[in-house]
Amino acid sequence: MRIAVLGAGAWGTAIAGALCNRHEVRLWSRDPDAAQAMRATRRNERYLPSCELPPALEISGDLDGTLAHAREGLALLAVPTASLGSLAQALRERAFAADCAWLCKGLDRATQLLPHEIIAAQAPQLRAGPLSGPSFADEVARGLPTALVMAGDAPLCERVTRTLHGGNLRIYSTDDVVGVETGGAVKNVLAIATGISDALALGSNARAALVTRGLNEARRLGEALGGRAETFMGLAGVGDVLLTCTGDLSRNRQVGLALGRGEPLDQVLARLGHVAEGVWSAPAIAARAAALGVEVPIIRAVCAVIEGRSGPGEAVGQLLSRDPRPERA
Repeated sequence: MRIAVLGAGAWGTAIAGALCNRHEVRLWSRDPDAAQAMRATRRNERYLPSCELPPALEISGDLDGTLAHAREGLALLAVPTASLGSLAQALRERAFAADCAWLCKGLDRATQLLPHEIIAAQAPQLRAGPLSGPSFADEVARGLPTALVMAGDAPLCERVTRTLHGGNLRIYSTDDVVGVETGGAVKNVLAIATGISDALALGSNARAALVTRGLNEARRLGEALGGRAETFMGLAGVGDVLLTCTGDLSRNRQVGLALGRGEPLDQVLARLGHVAEGVWSAPAIAARAAALGVEVPIIRAVCAVIEGRSGPGEAVGQLLSRDPRPERA
C-alpha cells in the first residue's frame, strides 16, 4: 500500500522507516531543507540521529506530492497535537479524504480539545482515529517488537490493522477513541510526575503509588469524557504509562527528572530539542477535568510545578497531605 507519513519528528521518522520494507512509504517534512538533508545523509540528525533511514524510504518537503502519493492509501498524521489543527485544515483545503491515523498524544493547550475533536472541527471528511500505545521511536526504528492499538470504527481499524500489522509491529484495535486518547494524553503528565519523584529520590514505593493513582485519574477523566474503564487496563493505558514513567527514553520523564533537580523549564525544553507533549497538555487536561468536576490531584500538582507556582518538594508535600479516600475514588 502507499502510505504517507506527515511529520518528520522522531516518531514519524521511526514508523515510516519501519513500514517501508512492506509498503511504498513517503515521509513528509514541513521543512524542505530538512527533507533535503535527510535524503542526502539518510539520517534525521535532529530527531532520530542514531538510526539510518532505509534506502526505500522516500522523503519529501512537498505536501501536495506526498498527499497524491497516498490518496488511495493511508496517511499517518505524525505532528504534535499543537500542529494537528493546521495540518487537518490543510488536508480539508486539498479535499484529501484517505483513511488516516494520528500519532500524537495530548490535548490542544489553547482549545483543550482532544485530537478527534480537532479533526472533527478541521477535517470532518476524514475517516480517522488514534494509533497509540507504548512505543519509543528509537526502538521502533531499530525493529524491536512493539504493540500498538488503533481506535476507530470497524472498517478503519480493519484497514489500518491489515496494513501495519506484521513483522515486529503488532496492532490491536478498539472502538474507544476517547479512552485511547485520554490514556495517551495523561500518561505524558504522569511521566513528568514520576520523573520529579525519582529526582527527589522518593523511592520505588512512591513511583508505584504515582503510577497507580495516576492511572486512576486517567480512568476517571476518560469515563467522564465518554471512554470506557477497561481501555485504561490496555496498551493505551497501563501499557503506555508503564513505559513512559519508567523508561529513560521518555522525553516527559526527562523533563520531570530535570524539574525535580531544580532546573528551569525553559532551559530543560531548550536542551531537550523535542516536543514533550505532557508539558503543553497538562494545563489543558487539568482545565478539562475541572470543567467536568473530575479530581486530578497529580495532574494539578504537575501543572503547579511546570507553571512555577510550586516547587517540586512542595507539590509532593501537598499530595501527601490529602485526606484518605476509597481506592477507586
